[in-house]
Amino acid sequence: MSSTASAPLDDVLVIDLSRALAGPHAAMMLGDLGARVIKVEAPGTGDESRGWGPPFVGPADEPVSTYFLSCNRNKESVTADLKSAEGVEFLTRLVVRADVLIENFRPGVMDRLGFSAERLHELNPRLVILSISGFGHDGPWGGRPGYDQIAQGEAGLMSLTGPAPESPTRIGVPIGDLLAGMNGAYGVLSALYERGRTGLGKVVRTSLLASIVGVHAYQGTRYTVASEVARATGNHHPSIAPYGLFRCEGGAIQAAVANDALWVRFAGIVGLDAEDPRFDGNARRVAHREDLREAVEKALAERPAAHWLKLLAAAGVPAGEVRTLDQVYDCPQTRSQGLVIEVDHPSLGPIELPGPAIRFDGTVPRGHTAPPRLGEHDDSVRRWLDIQDS
Repeated sequence: MSSTASAPLDDVLVIDLSRALAGPHAAMMLGDLGARVIKVEAPGTGDESRGWGPPFVGPADEPVSTYFLSCNRNKESVTADLKSAEGVEFLTRLVVRADVLIENFRPGVMDRLGFSAERLHELNPRLVILSISGFGHDGPWGGRPGYDQIAQGEAGLMSLTGPAPESPTRIGVPIGDLLAGMNGAYGVLSALYERGRTGLGKVVRTSLLASIVGVHAYQGTRYTVASEVARATGNHHPSIAPYGLFRCEGGAIQAAVANDALWVRFAGIVGLDAEDPRFDGNARRVAHREDLREAVEKALAERPAAHWLKLLAAAGVPAGEVRTLDQVYDCPQTRSQGLVIEVDHPSLGPIELPGPAIRFDGTVPRGHTAPPRLGEHDDSVRRWLDIQDS
């Protein structure tokens, strides 16, 4: 895989057996860090996300799913039927040489394929195995299938999201999958570091359920410690006020007034009495949140967003607008952070993709490769294995 600079995982080989999003996202993160990622897919169909659309782009006889493009950069694609003797033999040859194997089958599937964790470690004691499930590998729900929106609901996230408690709402991206992928990559890196001391790999497990519960943050302790069950509060913070989205002339702004010093500055800008007894201190502002929202929006209604954002910026009050995705990707700040990358796709040509979220000071950004066509590297990977065996 081509690169313009060395990267932390340049000597790491990852076998990606996963599909859809959680596992592929974890593998992509490791690929972004320089690992060689070989994605093993079913012949003919491949990763199910190759068929998720619209939108599809490219030639009519070979449409490409933009969903698949989002989570498979920096990978090679090979095909193998893991239920066949040939496929088992092929995967075995890869496992012997790999540092990491990623799978997100339902619990028990890898065992039935003949690749239990015990068998994988017999083949390669140094192998780090990442196994991602919907709700965990054991417990009352062990083995239950899980997709992101189901997990968002079961893990309580939808009850916290939306305009009101009676309107549970999913997050606009598959956040359970993405968090599970991030936790998986984090676990893999920890296991690789430990392997440097012990010489042995281990199994890393995470799930959509665990990953969502793990980011409940203050909403979790609100229940576990204070016995309060949080409910959706729309675009306004449940514990800080004013903190949220406020309508103004012709649009809206967001403001985060997180302490009393900021409140005094904010109130002065919008023309409110900072010493109003209803709003004296954060606890009172939260208790009178609706009165406060109405007062703020009445003041903001006199001028457009640009006017207020300029004043708030000058006063050091955190504020911003609500951008659409085209505005985000065209924003100079987004591009300055390396969050848009260009790759050369084998059938689409040059395309832009969202880029990795991590940069390293003093390191030239590495080159990235496009998400592969199904089986694009069948020949090259098999030739490489033959050379390794010779």
